[in-house]
Amino acid sequence: MSPKKGDSVAPPAIGSEWRVRYCTNQAIKGWHDLETRAAGNLRQAWEVMRNDPGPGPGKPTNRHHQLKGSLAYGTHNGQVLPCWQIEVTGGDRIWYLLDADRRTVWVQYAGPHPKATE
Repeated sequence: MSPKKGDSVAPPAIGSEWRVRYCTNQAIKGWHDLETRAAGNLRQAWEVMRNDPGPGPGKPTNRHHQLKGSLAYGTHNGQVLPCWQIEVTGGDRIWYLLDADRRTVWVQYAGPHPKATE
């Protein structure tokens, strides 16, 4: 989705920061919905994705971890990438693909806890 007049402008990644990009139009809508419900928590999640999107062994937590089973990997632009989750609130999640080669986080989903993990 191309930017439009009035859209927020994301700061560019500098130094060791990761780029955070939308992967789907659904993710854009979900992100904007989360902005209205949990802006502070969403900002913290964005900071995690920007600075430490794939914590090393022993660092993942219940609130931030790679998904398991058939959800552990996803495809973006023909590339199979690890899929991670951040718990934004008790009922809201962000799922993203981690492209280490391009230092880019691809946000796949943002919104209420997906039924796929239940």
